[in-house]
Order: sequence, then structure tokens, then C-alpha cells
Amino acid sequence: MPTYDYECPECGNFEYFQSMSDDPLTLCPTCNNPVKRLIGGGSGLIFKGSGFYVTDSKKAGSKKEGSSS
Repeated sequence: MPTYDYECPECGNFEYFQSMSDDPLTLCPTCNNPVKRLIGGGSGLIFKGSGFYVTDSKKAGSKKEGSSS
């Protein structure tokens, strides 16, 4: 489930987990003041390990990039 950021004038900023099909919050769950949903930058793409291309996409027997003969 995605995490959405909201801003409450009384409580400050908070995160709220909700389904993408749910309507945005209109009231703070803590103090019942009106809230405003913030636009987030999203999360970046993260690669772990030495690189997916070495094991998944590279054809067997091909030369390393950048090598000269």
C-alpha cells in the first residue's frame, strides 16, 4: 500500500498508509482539523548488487565494453 504525506496545521506533517482507490483524507486522524495532501517526489529506482545487466541481459561470449584489441 502506498504512503501518502499530509499536512495538518495543528499536528504538522504526517504519513498515512492507504489504498490507491481510497479517497484522500480530509480530516486529521489525531485532532480532526482539515488536512492538505502533499505532493511527494516518489521513491527512486534502487539497484542492489554488482549490476543486473551482468547476469540478466548480457549475451554469452560478448566482449566487455570499453576493451580494445
